[in-house]
Amino acid sequence: MDVAILVFDGMTALGATGAYEVLSRLPGCNVVFTATDAGPHRDAQRALSLVADVALDEATAPDVVVVPGGPGEIQVRHDARVIDWLREAHETTTWTTSVDTGSLVLAEAGLLDGMTATSHWLALDELGRLGANPVAERVVVDGKIITAAGASAGIDMALLLASLVEGDLVAQQIQLSIEYEPEPPFDAGSPFRAPAVVVELARATSRFVRTV
Repeated sequence: MDVAILVFDGMTALGATGAYEVLSRLPGCNVVFTATDAGPHRDAQRALSLVADVALDEATAPDVVVVPGGPGEIQVRHDARVIDWLREAHETTTWTTSVDTGSLVLAEAGLLDGMTATSHWLALDELGRLGANPVAERVVVDGKIITAAGASAGIDMALLLASLVEGDLVAQQIQLSIEYEPEPPFDAGSPFRAPAVVVELARATSRFVRTV
């Protein structure tokens, strides 16, 4: 199975690396990072680079596509090279997936028209404006498209995908291998449970870019 993970300047690294950490452990899986141009691409914090092994025109016919999000997605969303590649790749993928605001890129490509999908909670309205049916869920499967909420949800998405591809036993083995048993010190991972002051702080400090 060939997996292509899109990277770009201004991405949220966890959206790409969380999915990578799971999917790269699947038997016989070949994962490549791809971008408009091969080479290093800085994350949103400007402190970490992920290296695109190949340019988009070399990442042909992947079985799985993963599109992470982050503040830089606004440029990616309006990059014809990315949109054209996504549309072409989606025609033959087994699974097309996104993490965080990566779903906005899928929507811009027209892949989510009328589809049920999720995104970062601050981007759900934008997702609806772009033609999807947005829902505030952790992971959503609609046909062959799987979308995940904020960056950490990419791990959940990838584990679900692993179970769909190789079965529950393999997916659970991967989960145990990475000891993924989150026990956060706060119940503040959702705007529906976080204290109101935390929600407002998150809104004030968000670098999510709206197009309207």
